[in-house]
Parts: sequence; C-alpha cells; structure tokens
Amino acid sequence: MSSLSTTSRRETQRRNDWVIAHWLWRNFVRHRLKFIGLAVVFMVIEALMLGALSYLIQPMFDDVMIAGDRGSLYWVAMGMAAVFFGRGLARLAHKSVMVVQAEGAVAELQTMLLAHLMRLDQSFFKVHAPGILIERVRGDSHAVGGLFQGLITGFGRDGAAVIVLFGVALWTDWQWTLVALVAIPLLVLPLLWLQRLIRRRSKESRVAAANCSNRLDEAFHGISTIQLTGTETRELSRFQTVMREYVRKAVRAAIGHAAVPTVMDFGAAIGFAMVLIYGGMQIIEGTRTVGQFMSFFTALGLLFDPMRRFSALSAEWQTLLASLERTHGLLQVQAKVTNPPAPRAAVPPRAQADVAFRDVEFAYDAEPVLRGLSFAAAAGKTTAIVGPSGAGKSTVFSLLTRLADVTSGQVLLGGQDIRTMDLAQLRQCFAVVSQDTALFDESIRDNVTMGAENVSDANLKAALRAAHVDDFLPLMSMGVDTPAGPRGSSLSGGQRQRVAIARALLRDAPVLLLDEATSALDAKSEAFVQEALNKLAAGRTTIVIAHRLSTVRNADKIVVMDRGRVVEQGSHAELLAQGGAYARLYAIQFGDQPD
Repeated sequence: MSSLSTTSRRETQRRNDWVIAHWLWRNFVRHRLKFIGLAVVFMVIEALMLGALSYLIQPMFDDVMIAGDRGSLYWVAMGMAAVFFGRGLARLAHKSVMVVQAEGAVAELQTMLLAHLMRLDQSFFKVHAPGILIERVRGDSHAVGGLFQGLITGFGRDGAAVIVLFGVALWTDWQWTLVALVAIPLLVLPLLWLQRLIRRRSKESRVAAANCSNRLDEAFHGISTIQLTGTETRELSRFQTVMREYVRKAVRAAIGHAAVPTVMDFGAAIGFAMVLIYGGMQIIEGTRTVGQFMSFFTALGLLFDPMRRFSALSAEWQTLLASLERTHGLLQVQAKVTNPPAPRAAVPPRAQADVAFRDVEFAYDAEPVLRGLSFAAAAGKTTAIVGPSGAGKSTVFSLLTRLADVTSGQVLLGGQDIRTMDLAQLRQCFAVVSQDTALFDESIRDNVTMGAENVSDANLKAALRAAHVDDFLPLMSMGVDTPAGPRGSSLSGGQRQRVAIARALLRDAPVLLLDEATSALDAKSEAFVQEALNKLAAGRTTIVIAHRLSTVRNADKIVVMDRGRVVEQGSHAELLAQGGAYARLYAIQFGDQPD
C-alpha cells in the first residue's frame, strides 16, 4: 500500500513538473528563443575552443617539444593564443546575452505576481502575511533567472563542451575513452537519490526564507511599538530563531548540491586512474606517443569539469522547481471577487446612489460576522453606523466596495445588486477616508491625485484648499511635491487625514465612506478635518462608522449594530427616546446628561 502511495505521489509530482515546465516555456522562454539561440552559438564557439586546445596539445608535445620542429612552434603558439582569445570573447558574449534575458524574465515574473496579487480579495491577505508575500514575489521569482543563467547556459555551454571534448577523446583513442568512462553507470542511482533530496531540502529552505522576511517586515512595521515597549531583545530573539531554522535548512540544501559534483569526482578519480595505468603501459611499450596521451589527458581533464557541472544541472532544476512550484501555485490562486459576465448593470448617478443591505450573511472562514444584516442609506443623506467593537461595522464597507462578497443576501447600490456591476466602475463610486489613512512613500501631490485622472492644477488647488492641506504646505520643504515618507510618516495624523480627504474630493465619487476618520486626532486637527469632511459629504450618500457618538449626532439616520445585526434605527433624538441600545451607549460615553 505504501509503495503504491509513493508511486502515485511521484506520478503526481512528474505531472506537476511538466505543467510548470510548459508554463515557463509559454511565458518566459518562447519569446526569447532568438536571443537564446544567439547565446548558444557563442557557447558552441567556446566549446570548440576547448576542443581545439586539447587537440593542439599533441603537436605541442610530439612536434615541438620532442621532435624540435621550429616551424611547428609558431603555428602552435599562434593557435593557442587564438584559442584563448576566442574562448574569452565567446564566454563574454553568451554571458552578456543570458544575463539580460535572466533579469528581464525575473522582472516580468515579479510584475506578473504583483498584478495577480492585487486582484485577490481581502480574505487572501488575512491569512498571508506581507513579509511572506514579499519573499514569494522577490525571492522565489529569482528562480526564473536561474533558468537562463544556470540551466539553459549549463545545457548549452557544458552540453556543447561535453560533445566536442568527447569527440576529441574518441578521435585520439576510443579505447582510452571507454576505460575512462567505465565508472559512470555506477553513479546513476546515487544521483537520482540526490535529486529527490535536493528538491525537498530546497522547498524547505524557501519556506524558511519567507518566515525570515515576514519577521523583518513585522519588526520594521512595528518598530515604534517595539522601542516604546522595550521589547527589542524579544523581537531579536524571534528573528534569530527563524534565522537559525533557515540557516539549518539552507545548509542542508547546499550540502545536497555540493554532493552531486562530489559523486562525479568519484567517477572521475576511477576513470583517470584506469586510463593512466592503461595508457601509461602503452606509452612504455611504444605503441602510443606522449603527445597523444597528453592530448587525450587534456581532453579528458577538460571533459570531466563540464560533465560535473552538467550532472549538477539536474540538482539545479530540482532547486528551481522548488521555488517555481511555489510561484506557480501562487498564480493559480483564484480571486473570489470577480467581474460578472456581460452585460453588466450600469452604476447609478449621484442622485440615485442609495445603498441597501438585504438579509446579508457573511463569515471569514467559519466565523460568522454578519447575521441577516438589513438597513438602507438614502441617496444624498448621511447614515451613521454605531455599535460595540466586533459588531461588524467595518465589514459593511468591505462588502459594499466588494473587497469581499456576501455569503448570502444582497448589497444594493441604486437598486441594483453590486455583483452585477463592473468591478472597476463600482469601486469608482466610492471615496473612503479611514482612521488608518493609506499614504505611500511618494509626493503629497501623488498621494492626493491617486485614483483621479487628468487632474488640472486648478482642481488640485481647490481640493487642497477645501481639505485644509494648503494650511500646512508652506511648512513643507518642497510644498506639494514633498515626499510623504514611508506610510506617510513625514506627516502628522491630522495632516495625513487631510491628504486623504483631498484625495476623496478629487475622486468626486457619489458615495462617501468614513471609517473613524477623526477618532485619532486632537481637538484642533479634528476641527479642521471635520470641516473638510462636511464639505466632502455635501450632496453625497455618506455612510459613517463611528465609536464616538458626538460625531454622528447630526446624521440623518443612525443604524445601531450588535453581533452582526441591526438592533435599532432612527435619528439621534428618536433613539435616545427609545431608551434602548443607543441610549445605553450614549449614557456610557456622556453619563446621564440630557442631550
């Protein structure tokens, strides 16, 4: 039973390997064939130079050194110089061509991976840490470069060298050649075992490398928290733990690689010894010349080096497969949120952009978040969503923008199910300002104009003025072109919020989503931001998530959520009068003071 299971796994592995090989051919090799062909021509020239070198050894010994033929001295010397000159140029040429192809393929694959990952929904990113994904994109993808600089170059250069040098050896003496290679069949089984070992060890090493990248990402992302809590030693210890595991697995993989040429050296040792004994006896007997033996011995010596590298290509292919299998698998992950088939429903104009949730159920994995959620937000009005932490408030925004899809029920925009609309056009309907404003390490201008096209200077200035960004721009060294820093670190919390509001103003979307937009600000910054938000909300369908009830008292409607359901709806005054969940939340925040 175990034998059948092992056989089945190997068959499955072979099928997967063919799938990956076909994917590599289709995406990275096929359109580079003319450059690969050019490089192979130069590889063959390099191999021919090695053959010429070993061939010239015979006249150098027999005609020049032993016979003393001065005429032969010059053409042998010129021939030797030409061989080394030609070999150097050929090597430079094929390496230059292949490094360009390798780097281009790596860049293409990394771009392909990022484009694919950006299409996946939020459920994927909840279970895949950023550091691990960075390693998958940056680290594993370099294997495709190894395909060109290692595998293809090895097959072309070393394959040609083996053929040429083997031909010279056979031409010199076919019997010596057979004696030299007698040990090669004994190496087949050890090499096959090493291939499987290297594949397994290389895969383990890539996983460990991803864990190291993730720990670094966690440390750098949370560096201020680490320093404030004095946990530098703990975080360093965690990194050392994963790094030790990586080193252990990387060393095991490297030893497996090193074992392949070592096994070949064992075969070479036996072959050299037997040829030396057999050929040496013939020279002593006078049936062969010293020049013939030195020519053969040179060809054989040069032959075993490319043979050693050639045999290591199978191990290199297993290492490449270990990384490319992970990369290919990542590209096979299907987005759960996709565009509907055509024809697609039109997105509504601003005046008709009302929002409705109808009996919506949603769960991350098996954990239910929303349980029959139903409410409506009228077009052009402000609807606030309040409730305790964990009530499912932020999930409402994820479902509305289709960062995730409902398990059951419907989310409507302008009376149409959002799953029937074009995904890109749907997301153009929303402008989002959240507590954790996402700014990038680009200029303030780039961060503001994100998602907006053909922005005129007049429109940009109007948005900066309305969002009170122009209040702090004179303090910036380069004005609107000042870099915001990593994650907006060069700006204060209030400044980041105002940049986000300016971005939303330029987007000019019919629906505005505010998620705790002022909760982390001081009183002065909140006043500026709130004024900008009021301008932004005018005439738009606005949905506000808030913990502080003081920020939503003037909302047209307040929806109270608890445990994924709507428990109350109404205006501030109506909900206080009911004396229910909203009134209790209000009392907790403000005491029993009258409104």
